[in-house]
Amino acid sequence: MHAFTYNFIHFAFEVYYLLILANILLSWFPLARGNAVTVFIYEMTEPFLRIFRRILPPSPRFPVDFSPVLAIFALYILESLVYRLLALLL
Repeated sequence: MHAFTYNFIHFAFEVYYLLILANILLSWFPLARGNAVTVFIYEMTEPFLRIFRRILPPSPRFPVDFSPVLAIFALYILESLVYRLLALLL
């Protein structure tokens, strides 16, 4: 039971990491934004990324969006905290 729970949580976080990575890659191809897969990826990741864009908005002099980097870092921390919490509860 414990292994299944840990594996499920790890899988869920890995899927979200991949969705953020897909969001990054799709941002390089603006013509791909119209299809259903792209819309799904943006709808799943943009609310979380928006939090980090408020913290570190792109600069007009250097227009690179570092919010995905911060988001992935925060997800790693959150995943670690979830594992520790589960270790205490289970």
